[in-house]
Amino acid sequence: MTYLFQILNGIGLGMLYFLLAVGLSIIFGLLQFVNFAHGAFYLLGAYLAYEMVERGASFWVALPLAALAVASLAALTEAVLLRRIYKLPHTFHILVTVGLALVVQELVIIVWGPLGANLAPPDALSGVVILGDFVYPEYRLFVILFTAFLAAALWWLLEGTRLGAIVRAGSESPDDMALLGYDTMRINTAVFALGAGLAGLAGALAAPIRGVEPFMGVEALGIAFVVVVIGGMGSYAGALAAGLVVGIAQSLMATLWPEGARLVIYLGMAGIIVVMPRGLFGRA
Repeated sequence: MTYLFQILNGIGLGMLYFLLAVGLSIIFGLLQFVNFAHGAFYLLGAYLAYEMVERGASFWVALPLAALAVASLAALTEAVLLRRIYKLPHTFHILVTVGLALVVQELVIIVWGPLGANLAPPDALSGVVILGDFVYPEYRLFVILFTAFLAAALWWLLEGTRLGAIVRAGSESPDDMALLGYDTMRINTAVFALGAGLAGLAGALAAPIRGVEPFMGVEALGIAFVVVVIGGMGSYAGALAAGLVVGIAQSLMATLWPEGARLVIYLGMAGIIVVMPRGLFGRA
């Protein structure tokens, strides 16, 4: 039962990692832009949800509003700042987005303080599911089911709609898309906002599980890059598969070897780089 509990925990973590990583992967696939501020959007999503609940809002209201607020802020940031550096060398991308992440982190400390806080799950999901001898928290089960639904909806959006076709075409040949009359700047802004909004949603979902603290964005960014590297840059299926693998491995290791729970995912990433430099499903 212990291992089943940890596997389910790992699936839940893996789906949160997927939401983080797929946003990062989509942004890179379209813009060829490595966003080191991605963890900051996760951080903001968690704290905005926490703040709204603390002020009396329902968690069910705070969850989408936090994601939308993060997406809106990301769209503004992309339009005002980031689009100016797309054509510059990647070192500029790193410097600007790392600086942005540090600014967000310090602003969080100024507004909410340096100490962490806990966010209780909604009352409707505060109990447990009992199946024989197996007991599992309702909120964690909700996270698994909800993120699975989001994964399916996102796949349909990217693969089965005209919008998804435009995004894929823009990642392959942005110049041709511009010649066909599409506003590539607006497409870039929308995709960046989508990726950041998914990170913010992951942060809001994770807050009742892990609480909120000012440095959670740094850990989230590291895990997102691990998932993207293992799954393959720009691959939706790779982000999903790698997120689940990383989440389950980390959860099981927390039982078998707690000190090595984080180490194992980085060792796994190093092994994948050596054997499959493009990742499990990467094209480049």
